[in-house]
Amino acid sequence: MSKELRIIFLGTPDFAVASLQKLAENNINVVAVVTAPDKPKGRGKKLGSSAVKDYALEIGLPILQPTNLKSVDFLEELKSYQADLQIVVAFRMLPEAVWRMPPLGTFNLHASLLPQYRGAAPINWAIINGERETGVTTFFLKHEIDTGEIIFREREAIMPKDTAGSLYARLMEKGAHLVLKTVAAIQENEYPQSPQQTKGILEKAPKIFKNDCKIYWNQASGNIINFIRGLSPLPGAWSIIDEKMIKVFEAEETHLKLASEIGVFVNQENRLLVKTQDAVLKITDLQLEGKQRMRTEDFLKGYRVN
Repeated sequence: MSKELRIIFLGTPDFAVASLQKLAENNINVVAVVTAPDKPKGRGKKLGSSAVKDYALEIGLPILQPTNLKSVDFLEELKSYQADLQIVVAFRMLPEAVWRMPPLGTFNLHASLLPQYRGAAPINWAIINGERETGVTTFFLKHEIDTGEIIFREREAIMPKDTAGSLYARLMEKGAHLVLKTVAAIQENEYPQSPQQTKGILEKAPKIFKNDCKIYWNQASGNIINFIRGLSPLPGAWSIIDEKMIKVFEAEETHLKLASEIGVFVNQENRLLVKTQDAVLKITDLQLEGKQRMRTEDFLKGYRVN
């Protein structure tokens, strides 16, 4: 029987919790967790912990929350756990001193079929770009981000009505299973390491900022719908209505005609419509700044579109 591995897990959001939970439920020997420092949250700005920290506390795992991943104190503490392997799921970029530390290396779970969609927002960009398929990949870390040898990949179809939120949930679960599969293969010393094939066009998945989320209505309606889906629910595609910001979470094409200019919101028989380059879209789910998210018919009961 192969030796039981000592594993350190690095992650922060709920996407990472699913993988950590899968490891814990299968009695994988996670000896410590590394996660982000507590940060102010909400209107009261009280310190709040990460989802990974909350779960690690629940199951009694040691927790490391370094502010500086290169600090001597942190590196010494990390080394003291004598890990054979490290697993990274939705964490920040690691310095070489960290990812090279364990003898079996450090592998990462990425929410795309690498080498496609390297970067911070692969789920969002796959939907924005109208892809019909994505997946999850485990790979070993190296110097260049998201470029290491692939261990396993698993595919996932993107449905026409998928949003970033619905696809995130499925890839989170699929990824957790793939992490467990990867650990089992490494434990038995029977795992592939395939170089990433980088021929042809490689789509990128850079971090998305607020300005990147503005809707430009002078595009084709299909592209706009994909854009909205790919940013729903977070960070949220936005536009301006009566000089106020409005987040749009869902829209659909209609056969209605509008005499208005492109990008002008129109309330027509309790429907919020907007003309695009080639069609008219009906907004069905939205949020006005300072208000709660709601269905459009409820929004229009209390709001007059000028």
